[in-house]
Amino acid sequence: MILSSPNQKINFSTSHILDINSLLKNTRGMLNSLFISKLKSELDTSLDDLLTALLPFASEFSVAPISNFHVGAIAVGSSGNLYFGANLEFTNQALSLVLHGEQSAISNAWLHGETHITKLAINAAPCGYCRQFINELACAHHIEILLNGEVIPFDKFLPMSFGPKDLGNNFGLLTVKDNLQNSEKPDSISSELFQQIGLSYAPYSNNLAACEIQTLDGQVFYGRYAENAAYSPSLSPLQAAISQLILSGNAFSKEVIKQVTLVEMENIENQLSVTKAVLESYDFEVPFNYVLLGNNT
Repeated sequence: MILSSPNQKINFSTSHILDINSLLKNTRGMLNSLFISKLKSELDTSLDDLLTALLPFASEFSVAPISNFHVGAIAVGSSGNLYFGANLEFTNQALSLVLHGEQSAISNAWLHGETHITKLAINAAPCGYCRQFINELACAHHIEILLNGEVIPFDKFLPMSFGPKDLGNNFGLLTVKDNLQNSEKPDSISSELFQQIGLSYAPYSNNLAACEIQTLDGQVFYGRYAENAAYSPSLSPLQAAISQLILSGNAFSKEVIKQVTLVEMENIENQLSVTKAVLESYDFEVPFNYVLLGNNT
């Protein structure tokens, strides 16, 4: 348990720590604006100092058995809510399958319905992969990065950038668009999973995809496919769903997992191989259900 922050400007009380940890797990990695306002008032601090002090809470969700480098990130939504994220690594699989902390925080905000991110606090400088992922956001050029107590415009991290508009995409990630609004749900999947598929972001391949993780105690976690103009930084729906599971305080283990379901579009599918690779990194056979949607769905 975190007893204090490396940021000497703030020392959380035991009560604060218990409240923060409980709220994060109950909300799958989100602290709402009212709680943040309360914290700022009680601690007599600024938002930036509070974000820096909260980063260790984010990095505690990191699962990094390969690098032992624990990244924590917090996305600030225009709503004032904070969305936490951490890196995830998968043993005995290609390093390219990892989920970066910044991806985790952004996906968390997206899954919570946030449509605009104003700031991203990180405990380590964003790598090139993450800079490209951030650049996919519709609001990318308005985002500030909080790093080591310094606020830096995101554009300074990626000059002369390549992004969605270079491929004729004028929307960008976080833009609300229901791609299956007039489609009929097949009986083989839940209504919530069908909704998540429709909200996925696949402007380059058109392969709408989402993942559902069911736990033995009845919880359900979702992840959406998020493509990137540079292709490689695209986020698989399973990675996003696992991140939600971890942020809730659960482990991806035989004692927790009931079933994983992946749904994507028939004839343009591209997520099965990466999904199987990630599932094979675990030390048990994961019950797996695979559904293809027809293009006339």
